[in-house]
Amino acid sequence: MKWWKALGLAGFVGVAATGVVIVRSERRRRAYTPEEIRNRLHERVAAAEAAEPVAAPEPANRVRRAADRAGQWWHRLRAAAVAARREGT
Repeated sequence: MKWWKALGLAGFVGVAATGVVIVRSERRRRAYTPEEIRNRLHERVAAAEAAEPVAAPEPANRVRRAADRAGQWWHRLRAAAVAARREGT
């Protein structure tokens, strides 16, 4: 058997195995009743609420930084437009 035939066969087997894994997980997912899904979601929410909160950056600081960046971008754009106008005249 030539090496390229073995490589093609290995690729085919890999694709088939991936399909089997996907079908199995889909069957498991569809096996849940709506009540089971609802209960699992409630458990996850309760666990998330019980966990320690993670400190997030203050929105005001993020907004201020974004405004500063936008202002810097605007000034660079304006300076480039003025320079282009000067070169054109």
